[in-house]
Amino acid sequence: MSTVDAHPSIDEALVRRLVDTQFAQWAELPLKRLDPAGSDHVIYRLGEELSVRLPRHVGATGQARKELHWLPRLAPHVPLAIPVPVGVGDPDFGYPWPWAVSRWLDGEVVTVDALGDSAAAAVELAHFLAALHRFEPEDALPQNIGDDLTGRPLSDRDRATRLAIAEVGGVFDTTAMTELWNAALDAPAWDRSPVWFHGDFHTGNLLMSHGRLSAVIDFGGLGMGDPACDLMIAFTLMSADSRAAFRDELGVDDATWMRGRGWALATGLNAYTHYAAVDPRVAAQTTRQITQALIG
Repeated sequence: MSTVDAHPSIDEALVRRLVDTQFAQWAELPLKRLDPAGSDHVIYRLGEELSVRLPRHVGATGQARKELHWLPRLAPHVPLAIPVPVGVGDPDFGYPWPWAVSRWLDGEVVTVDALGDSAAAAVELAHFLAALHRFEPEDALPQNIGDDLTGRPLSDRDRATRLAIAEVGGVFDTTAMTELWNAALDAPAWDRSPVWFHGDFHTGNLLMSHGRLSAVIDFGGLGMGDPACDLMIAFTLMSADSRAAFRDELGVDDATWMRGRGWALATGLNAYTHYAAVDPRVAAQTTRQITQALIG
């Protein structure tokens, strides 16, 4: 019985062979690897108009087909650009998973220094989330969307988050983290109809151009349920003033805001404990996220 390599080797020669054999219309276009590209995918720019994204691990392997199905439907309904997939490639040449070709989106990754204090950017992000929440495609009834789109409750992260709180007790305030986590779990649950959420809404998945927000990328966590998970952007990007503008524009109630703080804490701790020791950039970003979540 053959086994799938959990972390397959991905280089330009492999990507070239995959593109040339499966998408002959783009065989002559140059490839350029983007570095760093993120923890889930290796990304190559293909010519001037396209990008190629190949999952690094099995947890990201469903994203290509999910985005191909949903993002063309979503794109006309949101006020910022999002990736538009144009094809999904098949496993081949020893590479084991589906991979994607999408339209290239120009821009730089959003930073706190550039937009963290911007109330205008905060309001734009609120408008994006409000539009996402209103998205109602005919083929996405809540009862039949499937497990890949079903949101998981915050309580699923309880054990891992408490272990992480104990692990980083020498860096952050253990009492404050525990109090916030307990309050987030005790907050009333989302009791309205499920809405669409991005699922990984932080600065690394936002692009800006000429000093303004331009695009939202990486919809691997796209799903339906409680929108509180997307409130993490208020703590990864925003200052107190821009955060207040964001919350007011989106009209977030106290219970949802508290759950959002819980999501920011849990995801921040997860990234910190896994990557901070080896990546100073992640250490700085997640330290800010955890600290801002504690502030509220």
